[in-house]
Amino acid sequence: MGAPPPPPGGPYEGPYEEPRVPWTPPPFGPAAPPLAGRWRRLFAGVTDGIIVAALSAPFTWTEWKVVSDTATGTASRVNVTHTFLAGLIGFLYFWLLQSFWNGQTLGKKAFGMRVVRETGEPAAKGQIAVRQVVEILLAWLCCLGIIDLAWILFDRRKQALHDKAAKTLVVDA
Repeated sequence: MGAPPPPPGGPYEGPYEEPRVPWTPPPFGPAAPPLAGRWRRLFAGVTDGIIVAALSAPFTWTEWKVVSDTATGTASRVNVTHTFLAGLIGFLYFWLLQSFWNGQTLGKKAFGMRVVRETGEPAAKGQIAVRQVVEILLAWLCCLGIIDLAWILFDRRKQALHDKAAKTLVVDA
């Protein structure tokens, strides 16, 4: 007799969810920045890609190593490319600049954009790291890098998959 009544709804109904509405700026008033445009994101990404390519070019050389097989007594030359170092430079470029420079890389700065949390606050260093690791992993897995970047064409908040994973947005600076 003292137990509260059961919650409304049947046993097969899920919890109540708010209806989905398009993204609205966080509650910072009318000064909240709007989402960055898709074309500007593309051009900023191309700019950053050129910068990272220039920075990592000295580490992408191809060198030959001699590998010998003592069982057969043969030696062969093996082509070794240092792509791990180039990938590390790319990660550090994006992570360091976006973590310590108002959520911007040189390309984002040139095109007036920055990375923020979904709430509009500055993104944390860990969020930026997750964002970049997911972007790199998707780029290295066959065609998923293209799908990751093309996702902003169809997403209502213009988020790529790496943005969704890190819960970040790209907004006007």
